[in-house]
Amino acid sequence: MHNSRLLLRSGLTLAAAALPAALAGPSAAASGISVSTTGTTVSVVTSACTQINGSWGTAALLTSSQANFSQGRQTPLAGTSVSQSAAWTGVSPGTYTVVVVCSSGSTAGSQSVVVSASSRPTIATTSRASAAPATTTGAGAAPSRGVMGGLGGAARDYGPLTLGVGAALVGAGVVATGWVLRRRSKPYRL
Repeated sequence: MHNSRLLLRSGLTLAAAALPAALAGPSAAASGISVSTTGTTVSVVTSACTQINGSWGTAALLTSSQANFSQGRQTPLAGTSVSQSAAWTGVSPGTYTVVVVCSSGSTAGSQSVVVSASSRPTIATTSRASAAPATTTGAGAAPSRGVMGGLGGAARDYGPLTLGVGAALVGAGVVATGWVLRRRSKPYRL
């Protein structure tokens, strides 16, 4: 009896907490469009538009200084009846608003997106001011062996003899463990 009252109280508390969120209306995720960025490319996907006269609609990329749809970088939507999409490449870093207008004239949605500066790896050359001659493989050349991963692998390179001895020790440990477990499984003998 006590458990059922506790469950009833918990259920009512959960329902009271979820009710305001349900009554608040559609959220930003339910705007009808999904916007994503990859480097300097912004793309939008929607399923809200229908094809009229061979056109799904148009998407526009607006900067913060642009006020309406016609001022933005416009591109036609392409896709199928399930999903339509558009993309812009070479977008400069900044905050943008993506607006999608279907061919019927209705707005599928709008969403803000931030394009960050792309971080491209650069190769920097350094000059050495020492008396001893430096041995290099070329300015900015990558190491010939790459990164040595693992526990402590980046600190020291072990030769084949050391690795062979370590493998032999691990093998001996596995054999010894098997022998001990087999001996323990047999009944005690006098």
